[in-house]
Amino acid sequence: MGMTMTQKILAAHAGLDKVEAGQLIMADLDLVLANDITGPVAIKEASKLKKDTVFDKDKVALVPDHFAPNKDIKSAEQCKIMREYAREQEITNYFEVGEMGIEHALLPEKGLIVAGDTCIGADSHTCTYGALGAFSTGVGSTDMGCGMITGQAWFKVPSAIRVELKGSLKPWVSGKDVILHLIGKIGVDGALYRSLEFTGEGVSELSMDDRFAIANMAIEAGAKNGIFPVDEKTIAYMEEHSKKKYTIYEADEDAEYDETITIDLSTLESTVSFPHLPENTKTVKEAGEVLIDQVVIGSCTNGRIEDMRTAAKILKDRKVKKGVRCIVIPATQSVYLQCIEEGLTQIFVKAGAIVSTPTCGPCLGGHMGILAAGERAVSTTNRNFVGRMGHVESEVYLASPAVAAASAVTGKISEPSEFMQD
Repeated sequence: MGMTMTQKILAAHAGLDKVEAGQLIMADLDLVLANDITGPVAIKEASKLKKDTVFDKDKVALVPDHFAPNKDIKSAEQCKIMREYAREQEITNYFEVGEMGIEHALLPEKGLIVAGDTCIGADSHTCTYGALGAFSTGVGSTDMGCGMITGQAWFKVPSAIRVELKGSLKPWVSGKDVILHLIGKIGVDGALYRSLEFTGEGVSELSMDDRFAIANMAIEAGAKNGIFPVDEKTIAYMEEHSKKKYTIYEADEDAEYDETITIDLSTLESTVSFPHLPENTKTVKEAGEVLIDQVVIGSCTNGRIEDMRTAAKILKDRKVKKGVRCIVIPATQSVYLQCIEEGLTQIFVKAGAIVSTPTCGPCLGGHMGILAAGERAVSTTNRNFVGRMGHVESEVYLASPAVAAASAVTGKISEPSEFMQD
């Protein structure tokens, strides 16, 4: 049998002609990533290896984004550890406040990862970079620390699920709705330690921002990674953002998949994930009347410029519902600046939203939007576990930027198509 796209990348980086699902391998790494929560732990673990330097100062990225700008003394100390280590090791890709962004939006934007690369990150949503045709996956801080020093990591080669996409999305339906639909279909463990490989004619209908959102949440189905084929849109994105050489891998025609799931994009509706698991999905039309207290538009899932533009289209010349808090967080400084230049920031502020500097902030219950007991939020983030964004008696409803913006205006979970038809 042939190999899947993921298996081909892993084989190449392990120096092997062929790998099979379940095989244990050591693979070379093109990028190793950590943030201000996981980085200090990884640095401590790396010091135990008794090696003075990282394997390649250009292939390690340290991004303070979770509690940055520092929210308290403890978070300041965490960032200080990263800052001093980056200086000591002369790490090229350390992104200080003012340069930083939410890591999984920042790294592709900076051109640090391209098609055919391997990447591990001490953050579960490292799987985002599969949108570029790379193999990327989240690991623990110990594995990350070892990877930072040795330039290698061990993997059990995953089997795969083929997700065949057909048709094209309706207006106001986006990549976020695609991945919520898929997770609702297969469950949070439906792809456990398997690769989600997206194929089919429908892939070409998705923007790169759609693909980033879909790959980002592969982990919410339990997947080891999510990955898209490299097409003209991928190449255009890489050539705009990166000077790195990329390698295109394609699955063999006789590649073996555990199963094939077909999704007709044209049939999808705006979708919401109800508490307290991403698999608890309903279409907005099925949701009923769910009153909310807060809306968050941002994160490594949906803080890119397309997300900002979508939210602004709905919020323009409208007001956030009295009593609802709306927090908009562009994912990177570049996106933030683009929002200003395009007048999106002005739209958000006039609507009664606040606009934050790039940060993960409320997504993990860190800062900039913590929920109190009994409060409900519609959020474009990626997890809605118990207590994820604050009090254990709060509720998080995952949705697209369009649904989030519409809900901010009405004060309840709402269908964006009710506002505009085009």
